[in-house]
Amino acid sequence: MIQRVILLLLSIISGFIVNANPQDHLAPPTFSADPVVENAFRELRGGSSAQILDDLAQELIDYNRKLVVVTGGVLSGIGKGVTASSIGVLFRAMGYRVTALKIDPYLNVDAGTMSPFEHGEVFVLDDGGETDLDLGNYERFLSVCLTKNSNLSTGKIYQQVIEKERVGDYLGKTVQVVPHVSDAIQEWVLQVAKAPITHFSKATGATDTSRQDNDSMEPEICMLELGGTLGDIESMPFVEALRQLQEKVGYKNMCFVHVSLVPVLGSPISEQKTKPTQHSVKMMMQLGLRPDFLCCRGKEMLEDGVRKKLALFTSVPEQAIISLHDVSNIYRVPLMMVEQNLCGMLAQRLRLPKYRRQGLKYNAVPDLCELKNSKLFREWTQLANSVDQPENDCTIAMVGKYCNQGDAYLSVVKALTHASIATKQKLKIEFIDSSELEGGKEETMSRLLKCDGMVVPGGFGSRGFEGKINAIRKAREEKIPFLGICLGMQAAVIEYARSFGNMPAAHSAEFQKNLTEGKDDVVIFMPEGDRKRMGGTMRLGARETILRDESLVRKLYGHERIMERHRHRYEVNPIYTSKLEKLGLKFVGKNTDSSGERMEVIELDNDVHPYFVGAQFHPEFTSRPEKPNPLFLGLLKTVKKQKGFDVSS
Repeated sequence: MIQRVILLLLSIISGFIVNANPQDHLAPPTFSADPVVENAFRELRGGSSAQILDDLAQELIDYNRKLVVVTGGVLSGIGKGVTASSIGVLFRAMGYRVTALKIDPYLNVDAGTMSPFEHGEVFVLDDGGETDLDLGNYERFLSVCLTKNSNLSTGKIYQQVIEKERVGDYLGKTVQVVPHVSDAIQEWVLQVAKAPITHFSKATGATDTSRQDNDSMEPEICMLELGGTLGDIESMPFVEALRQLQEKVGYKNMCFVHVSLVPVLGSPISEQKTKPTQHSVKMMMQLGLRPDFLCCRGKEMLEDGVRKKLALFTSVPEQAIISLHDVSNIYRVPLMMVEQNLCGMLAQRLRLPKYRRQGLKYNAVPDLCELKNSKLFREWTQLANSVDQPENDCTIAMVGKYCNQGDAYLSVVKALTHASIATKQKLKIEFIDSSELEGGKEETMSRLLKCDGMVVPGGFGSRGFEGKINAIRKAREEKIPFLGICLGMQAAVIEYARSFGNMPAAHSAEFQKNLTEGKDDVVIFMPEGDRKRMGGTMRLGARETILRDESLVRKLYGHERIMERHRHRYEVNPIYTSKLEKLGLKFVGKNTDSSGERMEVIELDNDVHPYFVGAQFHPEFTSRPEKPNPLFLGLLKTVKKQKGFDVSS
């Protein structure tokens, strides 16, 4: 090794002497193309990219890890995320450790700077990753804690490739989409496929009930979703990378599931149309990929004749064409897959050693897995049934500013759904545009007051902020069960300071730039924040909160110390907490880190209000179907109790 380093240094020196342009002393030297020198240079940097990729591919083969790629055709938003998550549930029920990777072809490095109106919510992970909302589906269905590397975008991969080029990793080569970008994509996929995962949330203690080993372990199956629609120009490098990857790891270690649409046209006699799916599969094959399974979305179950026609024109076996028609709730999707033996066919197609039958094609195997007898399948069936068998109705007001985008508050909606399932209530969410509460719209306020509970979620920008203040005041005065999240908590503190603290001008420094220090600045910019760069500069990820003994929130969690996920730049000014505490607003959750004490949780005493809670963190990100987040569960239990139902169980 030392000899190679010396050889490399001598070559660099000689390059400056021999190859320098005598007529232009500013021209950079050219390095020798001696392969020995190039190999020594690569060894200093940890090996060539091609060699690393080959080693990772061989490791996947040796450890018998499997890759399942989910693609989509015809249109976006067709349900690839739910399909991938549901297939992951099948593997969980088989007893395998499952991880996930979402590929987003946009040029953003991550989702952190994208508008909720355009892209829906930003899902935050334990390690602070700001990711696509589909990662929330993966975590909720798979009961795993993913990492920021589980979301790959074009921006991330190009940033990585360009940085390698800048430091000289490509040794003067012409950097191209193929092989350099495609190799980087494959390497990323294989790294995520082997990265250890945990089967529980550090925040809530939600465990994977199908397994006993909840420690951090390497996964056995990696679900990979390719975002967008096949044929989109921005996804071409990823499609090519996946084609090459299957060649490297082998047919038995990687399969493709294509999600497409089978629309129904005609009146009064309707007909299921196969042409969109035919063209979608044709496009997929032209790009070098071939679907092993076809998942067909539609209103009604796929007809037998339509299934045969699709098999004829797409070359996908008839049994491997799965009907994913509309059902009463998304928790029935894995059950629907089991009914059509997708689990057995996947096991045979991927040669899973626990279930494989010799000599049978994957589309000809019986129900190998018998998942209906597994504990997880029974629990999932009970979960799906409980959604459709509520004891009472409840209506929760969602007071926000992104109400016209259905996915902007997706995790909050899911967390409320989990709590409603646990309390056996049929949930209805009334979306209230907070800006309409600023202009004195009586109709909007009337809708708000008819609701059984209220959630004020996080957000950015001044529009609608005063409307949130008005909604919180009504919740406090009318004893409506209330949960404020992030900005919702900050708004609750400001409302209380205005109403009881003789601070009529109390506000947030996020919206009012000239607040009087020590008098009006109830919410301030965090000292360590960055005002110039937007991406990845907030207080992000899982942080510890210490809860006060005998507080309501302490009783809900059952622990003194909890871990919850954050995403904010502003915080409650600690100089006012003592004053507000004396006036009745309890700061029952605090965090102490390197920059000082942070206010994390507020509440009012039970004799003042049945349920008035605010959290600086985002509890929705750690809620799971089998274990709802305690703050949402407390809200829904209070709602049910106020309706006269027993909530002791």
